[in-house]
Amino acid sequence: MNWPTELIGQKMRRNLVVGNWKMHGNMQSNQLLLNRLIKGLSGFKNADYVVCVPSPYLFQARLLLENTNIAWGGQNVNQHEQGAFTGAVAANMLTDLGCTYVILGHSERRNLFYENNLTAAARFDAAIKAGLTPIMCVGETVAERDAGLTEVIVAGQMDAVLASLGDKEFAKAMELNMVFAYEPVWAIGSGKTASPEQAQSVHQFIRHRIARRNAEAASKVRIIYGGSVKAANAEELFTMPDVDGGLIGGASLNADEFEAICQVANSLQASTCLAE
Repeated sequence: MNWPTELIGQKMRRNLVVGNWKMHGNMQSNQLLLNRLIKGLSGFKNADYVVCVPSPYLFQARLLLENTNIAWGGQNVNQHEQGAFTGAVAANMLTDLGCTYVILGHSERRNLFYENNLTAAARFDAAIKAGLTPIMCVGETVAERDAGLTEVIVAGQMDAVLASLGDKEFAKAMELNMVFAYEPVWAIGSGKTASPEQAQSVHQFIRHRIARRNAEAASKVRIIYGGSVKAANAEELFTMPDVDGGLIGGASLNADEFEAICQVANSLQASTCLAE
């Protein structure tokens, strides 16, 4: 599909690379990894970098990452501010620990913990109210792609969020630089990656969906790709005009791989600025 050209173009958007550690790590390995990243990414000034670590290690991440160019965030948040919700984490608990980002709607949360479009929208709203930048994940399964339902599934996931936001909430989401992450479920942890053209097509569709609400916002929202992103394929993905970086799973646990991916995002952004 071809959408209006004014909605396309990476130049006005700063690349973003987010590491999703999932349920991995311990105090010792975390310290080694983060210290490596602090050193390795210290000279990368042209893009934004985030690690989303398991909740028990957020305090450790804060201690190590304060005053660096690496932000830290949570992997999920509950829609309630407080209450009898054993095991849940409220948005203000994340902000208490200095988090600025939170991943929402990840396919693993949807598939393994029975979250859905409505709960994802409620968590998005909670994150916005707390001042967190939400990273909302959308994506289809292989069966849905094979059935030609990619855009139907992604539209449903996005519309649940966008429809839940009033004008005031939408403006705040934009102020907080909300992020959408396209993660085809069939590519997550599988070693399979969407081709650059496949990724671009869906990212372009996502941007057009946002434009139905606000065209100016659509040109500014960062849409990142996740699904077996590695140093070897990062450049061909990130050079797509509507791909603004990556949500990195397994490769974020390897300092060399994650640093190399961040270097790609940094270098591409630098070359874009020079071209302007």
